[in-house]
Amino acid sequence: MKNKKKYSDFFESAKKTMSPETIERAKNKANKIIFSMKLAELRKQSGVKQTEIEGFSQTSISRIEGREDIKLSTLVDYIHALGMEIEIKVINKKKKTQNKEILLMKA
Repeated sequence: MKNKKKYSDFFESAKKTMSPETIERAKNKANKIIFSMKLAELRKQSGVKQTEIEGFSQTSISRIEGREDIKLSTLVDYIHALGMEIEIKVINKKKKTQNKEILLMKA
């Protein structure tokens, strides 16, 4: 949560000097970094070391957690190896409909 605040402060001040395209690229990169930090934190909160994840080598886990982008199938395998399930929901940001969220996948 604290990192999110730092990023939002950065983007507010960046709007004064950077183009919208540059800001969008920076936001995307920040989100990817936050995503990889969340994967490592999720594993740590589960009390699992990188070397203890079945079906993955420590090197593989390190790469997965450090990646800016990850295949969905790899993410599902990683989450399952932690003993968890994953849900992917689609949220319509533009239209205010009764079904704001649609469950796309549960694995």
